[in-house]
Amino acid sequence: MKLPAKSNRARRAERGAASRASILAAAERVFAERGLAGARMDEIATQARVNKALVYYYFKSKEELYEAVVEDHFKAFNHQALEVLSSSGPPRDILLRYVSLHFDFISARHRYASLFQQFMSAGGEMPRRFARKYFAPRSEAFAGLLQRGIREGDFRRVDRFHAGVSVIALIVFYFSAAPVLNLLGHTDAFSEANLKRRKQEVLAFIRHGLFSNPESEAS
Repeated sequence: MKLPAKSNRARRAERGAASRASILAAAERVFAERGLAGARMDEIATQARVNKALVYYYFKSKEELYEAVVEDHFKAFNHQALEVLSSSGPPRDILLRYVSLHFDFISARHRYASLFQQFMSAGGEMPRRFARKYFAPRSEAFAGLLQRGIREGDFRRVDRFHAGVSVIALIVFYFSAAPVLNLLGHTDAFSEANLKRRKQEVLAFIRHGLFSNPESEAS
């Protein structure tokens, strides 16, 4: 059966979505390399292979584009993270799945580390608004998982706040410190072999630091 041809409106919508995605991807690269102050809309348009006027059509200012790039990361990660953290099953299994998800997410989008540092140091209303919208629900779900794990005997009795900070630091610091590690003579932090080894070390550290029985296998 012959499928109906797409309408002009549908084709325009597809082209618009593709253009917007290209702009966001280019902006991510430029903001990560140059920061908000150093980024230029001309360069973003060039890398996205679109006219600069089109960039301003979708995003009224450089600040609005920067906010869209940052929110794109938070929205994508939160959707997956909350799904994992609220799932059923042994808390130790869910925690390891969450850590793997977080590590893999940053591995695939490693500019996230640089963007996140810039975002948090910028100050102002945007970090506060995003913290309420994205960080707070994830933090609450993570703390709930730790509480359940302690209650059911999967985890040691730990301070949930500091345990959460420690887990996140184990994941994020490696990516934030990658340029320094390179200067110290270490090989590419983002090579497949190094990412695989780092992930194994993070999961092992969490098992031995938090699990009541570190040698127990995940289900």
